[in-house]
Amino acid sequence: MKPSGRAARTVTGPTDRVVVVGAGVSGLAAALHLLGAGRSVTVVERGQHPGGRAGRDDADGFLLDTGPTVLTMPDLIDEALAAVGDSLDRRLDLVRLDPVYRARFADGSAIDVHTDPAAMAEEINDKIGGRDARGYLRLRGWLSRLYRLQMRTFIDANHDSPLRLLTPELARLAAMGGFGRLGPTVGRFVADERLRRVFSFQSLYAGVTPQRALAAYAVIAYMDTVAGVYFPRGGMRALGDALADAVVDAGGAVHYGKDVRGLERHGDRITAVRTFDGSRFGCDAVVLTPELPMAYRLLGRTPWRPVPLRFSPSAVVLHAGVDRAWAETHHHTLSFGAAWERTFDEICRRGTTMSDPSLLITCPTATDPGLAPPDHQLYYVLAPCPNLRTGRVDWEREAESYRDGLVQTLEKRGLDGFGSAIVTERLTTPLDWSRRGMAFGTPFATAHTLAQTGPFRPRNLVSGTSNAVLAGCGTTPGVGLPTALLSGKLAAARIVGPAAVTGGKR
Repeated sequence: MKPSGRAARTVTGPTDRVVVVGAGVSGLAAALHLLGAGRSVTVVERGQHPGGRAGRDDADGFLLDTGPTVLTMPDLIDEALAAVGDSLDRRLDLVRLDPVYRARFADGSAIDVHTDPAAMAEEINDKIGGRDARGYLRLRGWLSRLYRLQMRTFIDANHDSPLRLLTPELARLAAMGGFGRLGPTVGRFVADERLRRVFSFQSLYAGVTPQRALAAYAVIAYMDTVAGVYFPRGGMRALGDALADAVVDAGGAVHYGKDVRGLERHGDRITAVRTFDGSRFGCDAVVLTPELPMAYRLLGRTPWRPVPLRFSPSAVVLHAGVDRAWAETHHHTLSFGAAWERTFDEICRRGTTMSDPSLLITCPTATDPGLAPPDHQLYYVLAPCPNLRTGRVDWEREAESYRDGLVQTLEKRGLDGFGSAIVTERLTTPLDWSRRGMAFGTPFATAHTLAQTGPFRPRNLVSGTSNAVLAGCGTTPGVGLPTALLSGKLAAARIVGPAAVTGGKR
């Protein structure tokens, strides 16, 4: 691999045939960008469906989304589809949610989070007061400027060296306070503790507490509270289906039930991908989207780092199909406990579950009733918890009691009779995430600490292999559906050059 001026390095040699390992969002995005650049693309997936972390499970007529439930930045989906002359409007029926969240607090108060600035300012003015309403408008402007600066320079870009970030944009980011701490920075704009939580809890998705996260990660709050939250009819599973269908329609191949056993090499080049069923897929280049430890094992080398990788906290998820509805049901509800900083200390340092949990409660049937049988509702309850490296929880023994405690918490917070209304359920713990191949039992991959951010994050190129590129949540640019889409795009750019993956074709 060689640099071209200040351009990011790209794969050398032939790249006509590319095999993508994994039909998750990042792998399918990479496939679309590669197809758009004229490459022959084969995707191999060990599961029976596309989507990766955006998985699925069907239970007694309930259509469960087993991965992310918050969809933001749909323009990035459209960008990937546009690479092959396709479009979001053709592939998905998206519903824009309003409010994006209803935030409920331990004192009984509630705040609806709107993306329309006038509606949100009015909500804050009515519930809290004019000072914080004006502060919100300033915060919104800061979030928008922060996002525009970071997206074009730091997020949607490959970086070979931290030295290449010594630009005027870096100085602007510092001047905006991007290297301060997220929680205090949000507090400069809004004084009310409830608002501070609403605009900073998102850092947990990046694996860092609001008190320790860089203020630069407020871009995640921009994505949902400013740019908006959406839901595809048919469930989040529709995203993987849409991307995979577009790959096939553009001439690519997607093979399911193909668990990769190893890679063939000739010198420093990967020449083929082999699967456990005996299949062999020859290639000129390969994109690897499995978890970093697995990708490194396949490549036969783990890049040296001065400190070991740190992984994000995990989550317990309760999927519950119920036979009743509650009047205050919204698509997404943030249910905050009274405790805040203590809960982060519990899951990140002590390795225990939250004694006073804050929860994300999603009811997708509030938007798409077809995801459940008639007169039934579907709930997804996410409770952050320690990963298996940090945690002291024996999930084999404690999963059932934790589930019962979670149901009791929901009932105390307004979902009266929730436990008796359940007709079918699934519980996912860190052990289950681990069995699905997720390192240390966390679906949120490597944490976005300072030493694992931007050019310091595990790179999508691995020294010693000249034609393999990584994609997915563990590598650049990071965790989440928007960044997974960008990760696939950046992987494709390493193979075909950045000019070939910009703009898209209509």
